[in-house]
Amino acid sequence: MKTQVAIIGAGPSGLLLGQLLHRQGIDNVIVERRSGEYVLSRIRAGVLEQGMVNLLREAGVDQRMDEEGLPHDGFELVFDNRRVRVALDELTGGSRVMVYGQTEVTRDLMEARVAAGATTLYEAENVQPHDLESDSPYLTFEHNGETVRLECDYIAGCDGYHGVSRQAIPQERIKEFEKIYPFGWLGLLSDTPPVSDELIYASHKRGFSLCSMRSATRSRYYLQVPLDEKVEDWSDERFWQELKRRLPDDVAAKLVTGPSIEKSIAPLRSYVVEPMQFGRLFLVGDAAHIVPPTGAKGLNLAASDVNTLYRLMVKVYQEGRTDLIERYSQTCLKRIWKAERFSWWMTSMLHNFSDQEDFNSRMQLAELDYVTSSKAGLTTIAENYVGLPYEPLE
Repeated sequence: MKTQVAIIGAGPSGLLLGQLLHRQGIDNVIVERRSGEYVLSRIRAGVLEQGMVNLLREAGVDQRMDEEGLPHDGFELVFDNRRVRVALDELTGGSRVMVYGQTEVTRDLMEARVAAGATTLYEAENVQPHDLESDSPYLTFEHNGETVRLECDYIAGCDGYHGVSRQAIPQERIKEFEKIYPFGWLGLLSDTPPVSDELIYASHKRGFSLCSMRSATRSRYYLQVPLDEKVEDWSDERFWQELKRRLPDDVAAKLVTGPSIEKSIAPLRSYVVEPMQFGRLFLVGDAAHIVPPTGAKGLNLAASDVNTLYRLMVKVYQEGRTDLIERYSQTCLKRIWKAERFSWWMTSMLHNFSDQEDFNSRMQLAELDYVTSSKAGLTTIAENYVGLPYEPLE
């Protein structure tokens, strides 16, 4: 098999990159080790930055998002018995976010790829990139019992933190940066109406909580829990009771509870690898970076990588600008580190790091009090939350 761009991973970043390239006449093949059904079963984020919304529109997969997605012009910060609204649109000159589940984004992109007749090979085993520093890289893998060689010009590694793409780079050629947080998020998904029209981020002495949603009838809630907690120890009743304790009384009184569809615990950490490219292999999304979910940046940061690589490939194939290839990593990392900073800052400001009142807890309260009582502080939160502008290729 031959193609121009081989994409490893059929998650939202791989599918979005493939769709954008296809619309520009750039041939691509996606290789995914899981089944399509498995990919769609992943329960992930649902807050889309303005930039990602615009990119999905450019990819031609915006119809259902615009029909079913929930535009949000703000969100709330709750702390010290106070509720403060961050007015995103007013503070950023009209930018907002869209609540639309990652599963739905993935479904829309899958359907668009089928309609376009583009090739996606699911359940491909033993995927391996080869000759990455040559002019003729290729992939090998097993599909339907046969060994396949896929020759290409470039490879996009969109296969996540545990994928083969980053592992294909010699360890001595990259540098890794990591921070592990001493807690995780216990998430619950339920077919209940959201407690609020907008997201609520709540800092409480018992721990952080988040009230989010996937639609007008499906809610997603999170609780900060110790890393050694087990999902099976959390019945639905225990979860709802603890969530109510961490919310203001007027919010807790409106909370509609119900049976969970899914419960899971996700550890929180920050991770970045530099550089994000090796020869003709480009790392995209979670293959290169992880952020705590507090700032709603994970999927959006992957989309910004896709935007950079997509525009780079258009320059390469339509203008012969191969000189831009070496700028991919530097361009992406400028935005990535800003998003890492915002996610770290939000996490550090809103979570409990000790059961005791101490210097750190007083600093958290002072920080929240300052940023929410200052227009400049609120603007900083809003600008980062809706997403900083994509870095141009220079």
